[in-house]
Amino acid sequence: QVQVVESGGGLVQPGGSLRLSCAASGFSSDNYAIGWFRQAPGKEREAVSCIRRSVASTYYADAVKGRFTISRGSAKNTVTLQMNSLKPDDTAVYYCAATLGHVYCVPSEYDYWGQGTQVTVSS
Repeated sequence: QVQVVESGGGLVQPGGSLRLSCAASGFSSDNYAIGWFRQAPGKEREAVSCIRRSVASTYYADAVKGRFTISRGSAKNTVTLQMNSLKPDDTAVYYCAATLGHVYCVPSEYDYWGQGTQVTVSS
């Protein structure tokens, strides 16, 4: 059974940094993708960044390019999202999700979801 667990998040001032971590367990192969998505109040869930576990190809939404970095963690089946130069517009619940195979970085392509973690950027 696949499980996805996020950690990190919290309150940070504009311009600050946060790191989110995601652990995805239960996959039978390394051919899976992990993505970070976010949902702000009153808005649809949107893609932030995705990575393919086996080849480390990455995708970033235009809104976070140059500020966020997704990478494979030191522990197997983990992925981190380093968020720098945070802005109030980055405030949202951030979700980690995982799925088998090569998919586009859109919420509908992902089958397994974590519980979400709140990121608030405010002075």
